[in-house]
Amino acid sequence: MVVIKGSQLFIPTSSEKIVEFSVELSPSPSPSPSPSPTPSPRYPSRILDLTNWKITLPIGTDKDPTHPLEIRQPKLMTYKIDPWFTLTSDEKEVFFRAPVSGPTTGGTKYARSELREMTDGGTLQAKWSSTEGTHTMFIDEAITAVPKTKRHIVAGQIHGSSDDIIVIRLQYPNLYVNVDGKNVYTLDSHYTLGKRFTIKFIVSGGQTKVFYNGNLQPSYTLDKKYSGAYFKAGAYTQSNCDKEFWPWLCSVNNYGEVVIYNLTVTHQ
Repeated sequence: MVVIKGSQLFIPTSSEKIVEFSVELSPSPSPSPSPSPTPSPRYPSRILDLTNWKITLPIGTDKDPTHPLEIRQPKLMTYKIDPWFTLTSDEKEVFFRAPVSGPTTGGTKYARSELREMTDGGTLQAKWSSTEGTHTMFIDEAITAVPKTKRHIVAGQIHGSSDDIIVIRLQYPNLYVNVDGKNVYTLDSHYTLGKRFTIKFIVSGGQTKVFYNGNLQPSYTLDKKYSGAYFKAGAYTQSNCDKEFWPWLCSVNNYGEVVIYNLTVTHQ
């Protein structure tokens, strides 16, 4: 019979005596550490449901640097580009940034980093009517930067078949509801950059209602029938190099910026 006790080995003899001697016991080998998992890439689509959106960016295409880059589905699901369309440092919000020097789309003089509503998984352009169904967009956002000279930016809008219908426009420090180029209602006359707020558009029966910061009553109601409509969200900077006047302000470092925390669209 052999007895192991600690690091001592005891062997009883036939005469009932125990002979004792030391034995070195090797420790059990430590398991190899598991490799750290590679963190999965984080894209804006992890924060916002971008299934039915495309984005226009304030940078040129490879073929034409004067034509803004457009990203559609399915590429948009795994796309980001710093600093124009990316995540905040805590990866909980999405940055949209458009400089005054960026390329512009036809019909405008201003650059944008802006989502445009689509349908059918992002394959077709959304087109709906203010008189049929109920159409809702909710944005939880903050405007974090405006250009140095002309301190204006659009941070959410409904666009019609040929022009914008109604927009949320900051002419710093005044935050407005703007219709047909006119500021029709003041949401905040002392807006400070970085202040978080919510906007909800509800369109039904030929009326467009704007709700601000969760109020149950609309801040503004537009009575207007229109068709070919779609929602837009992001940063549509309302200045350019000419408006900024000084040559050194014609720079990618002079921009408008919006952070979006949540964005939802429904149609009924």
